[in-house]
Amino acid sequence: MGGGTLKKGIALLWATALAWFFTPVLLQAQVGLPGLGPAPLQEARGYKIPASSKAAAPEDLTGYWVSLVTEDWRYRMVTPAKGDYESVPLNAEGKKLADAWDPAKDEATGNQCKAYGAAAIIRVPGRLHIAWENDTTLRIDADAGTQTRTLHFGGHPLSNGEPQWQGYSSAEWQLLGDGRSPPRGGYLKVETTHMRPGYLRKNGVPVSGNAVLTEYFTRVNESNGDAYLIVTSVVNDPQYLVAPFITSTHFKMLPDATGWRPTSCKAR
Repeated sequence: MGGGTLKKGIALLWATALAWFFTPVLLQAQVGLPGLGPAPLQEARGYKIPASSKAAAPEDLTGYWVSLVTEDWRYRMVTPAKGDYESVPLNAEGKKLADAWDPAKDEATGNQCKAYGAAAIIRVPGRLHIAWENDTTLRIDADAGTQTRTLHFGGHPLSNGEPQWQGYSSAEWQLLGDGRSPPRGGYLKVETTHMRPGYLRKNGVPVSGNAVLTEYFTRVNESNGDAYLIVTSVVNDPQYLVAPFITSTHFKMLPDATGWRPTSCKAR
């Protein structure tokens, strides 16, 4: 990403964060929520609410995207050395587990995908394919590890069943506005729980099954027609972290599926 684009992206992130925390009224798309289902257009303070979460999207996130590794190259492009967990706010228990990382054991037990779960997959270099599965479900396929995430609008977090690598993701559009006029853009907020214990980085930096992942997907459109996707991820893990682990990951939109090559998970 060029310097100008990166600065614009950072500026947009800050603007989004400030709006999120300080805007008096932040409209939430009232579609796909429990009990509403597909409904005729409704009026809400002068804003016509679309009948589905798909129709309510303030930005189009669908398409093919490729990773832009603009930071943390040594943690993302190669497998970090054992014991290298710099910038991750691990507690003593988390450091102990990271220091004991054994990729051979993961391979022997069929756990090669521990670094490809929801809390880490966005950071794995590769391509994403984002598409609507239906009017209330957005699907994200990652060619790295051949992983699939499904984002449920209006869904309730699972309370039973076996945890999965990608967990259960609840999604909602966050629309920026004053509540009296049509929204001025927005972004996608996703909260994921019910994940299998795995890694935040391939070298065994742990994340527990009690973790909660919150993500913000923001599209940035350039005047030359280029489009970028910025995913801000916040991992809260009371078991292994002493503070939230926050990252910002960048993608550039591709014109088509050229270069799409699903690969298997690798433990090292």
